[in-house]
Amino acid sequence: MAQLTFIQFLTLDGVYQAPGGPDEDPRNGFDLGGWSVPYGDEDFGRFMNEVFARPSAFLLGRRTYEIFAGYWPKHADPADPVASKLNSLPKYVASTTLEHADWAGTTIIGRDDLAKEVTELKERTEGEVQMHGSGGLARSLLAHDLIDTLHLLVFPVVLGKGFRLFADGAEPTAFRHTEARTTGAGVAIHTYELAGRPEYGSYAAE
Repeated sequence: MAQLTFIQFLTLDGVYQAPGGPDEDPRNGFDLGGWSVPYGDEDFGRFMNEVFARPSAFLLGRRTYEIFAGYWPKHADPADPVASKLNSLPKYVASTTLEHADWAGTTIIGRDDLAKEVTELKERTEGEVQMHGSGGLARSLLAHDLIDTLHLLVFPVVLGKGFRLFADGAEPTAFRHTEARTTGAGVAIHTYELAGRPEYGSYAAE
C-alpha cells in the first residue's frame, strides 16, 4: 500500500496561493503570485530532486494539474529528474469538472467519492504517491486522514492575504515532526508524519 506524501510551499502566514508566478492563480484578486521564486537556490533544488526521486505516481488537484500539464510535456528532458518522473509516471487528477486530461498517463478521479477513490489508489499502488501544491485537495484529504506525510516548505515572507492551507474548520490532527533543514536562502523545510488526534492538557496548577 502506497504512502501519500504532500509537498506544499507556504508563506510564514500559511498562504499557499500562486507560489510560482504572478498569473498562476489570481482567484479573489490575488496579485502577489511568484513569492517563492527568489528563494530557489541550490539547496532548494537539491531537496526537490530528492523528492522527485521517490514517487510511484502523482495525485494532483485540477488547477495544479493544468499548470503542470501546460509546462512539463514541453520540457521532456530525460536527464531532468522532475520532467522525467512527471512525464512518465501515472498521474491522477481529482476533479468534478475536468472533461479531458490529455497529458499522457493521466486518469481523472473524484467525480463520485473522492475519499474512497484515493483510498483505493493507495491500496493498489506500491511506494509513494506524491501530491504537489493542490492545497484545496489536500484540505479535503487531511479531513479523512489520507495524507501520511507532509513536507512543508516555509518561505520567509508574509503576504497577509491568499488561500491558506490550515484554514478555520480544519480537522484537529496531530503530526510527528521527523525532519528539518533550512536552505541557504532561508526556506525552512519540515517533514511531518500523521499521528492521529491531538492530546490536550493544562498548565494550571493541580
